Amino acid sequence: MMTLRAVNHCGKADYGWLQARYSFSFGHYFDPDFMGFKTLRVLNQEVIAPESAFQPKTYPHVDLVNLVLQGSAEYRDSAGNRIEVSEGECIRFSPRPDLSYSEHNICSEKPLTRLQLWLNACPEQEYYPAQKIAVPDDSNMLIASPTGENNSLQLRQQIWITQLNIGSDSPQHIKLKGKNAYLQSIHGGASLTAGSGDTLELRCNDGVFIQDENELTLSSPATIRALLIDIGE
Repeated sequence: MMTLRAVNHCGKADYGWLQARYSFSFGHYFDPDFMGFKTLRVLNQEVIAPESAFQPKTYPHVDLVNLVLQGSAEYRDSAGNRIEVSEGECIRFSPRPDLSYSEHNICSEKPLTRLQLWLNACPEQEYYPAQKIAVPDDSNMLIASPTGENNSLQLRQQIWITQLNIGSDSPQHIKLKGKNAYLQSIHGGASLTAGSGDTLELRCNDGVFIQDENELTLSSPATIRALLIDIGE
C-alpha cells in the first residue's frame, strides 16, 4: 500500500529568518494523523537566513541526519565541539542528554537549506561520535545504515537511507529491506509502482508512505532526486 503525503498538505512555518516545511507534527504544527512513521520521527526541510542560527537545545534519544542542499552550516555543542557541513555533505550526530546543540548558517550571503531527519535510536546503543560524508546531488548511494556499510553513516536503528537519482531512460527497481519505507522527493516527480501492483504519481517535494510492500519501481519523465528511508521492521 502506498499513501501520498502531498507537499501542500504538510505543516509550514515562516519566521522571517526561517522558512520550514514539516512532513510530521513538529513545533507549533500538530496533526494527530501525522506523528511520524514507525521509527522515523521527524522529516523537515528548513531554509535559514544568512548568519542566522537556532538557539542551543537538547534532544530526545534520536539520531539526527542533516543533508545540506545549499550553503554551509556549523554545529556546536555545549562541550565546545564544532563541526562544519557544506552543500553536498550529510552529517549524522547522536545528541547526548547532558549537552545542548545549536545550528548556525555561517554564510554571510547565502541561505542554508537542508533536510533534517530524527530517527528513534535503540535505547541500549551508546552515543556515536558525529560523522559526515559527501553526497553528490547526482549520485545514487547509501547515505546511512545500521552497520555503516559502504562507508555510510552509522545509525542506532534498523534504517537504511538511500539517495536516488533517476532519469527518464532508467527506471529503477528497488528491493526493500523491510515492509515499510518513506520516499521523499527532493527535486522532481516520478511514477511509482509497488510489488502489489499499486501505482501512484509523486510530484516535486511530495512524500509517500510505503507499507507492507517488498519492492518498488520508480520511473520519471525527467529526473528525480529523492531520499528512500527503508525501515527494517
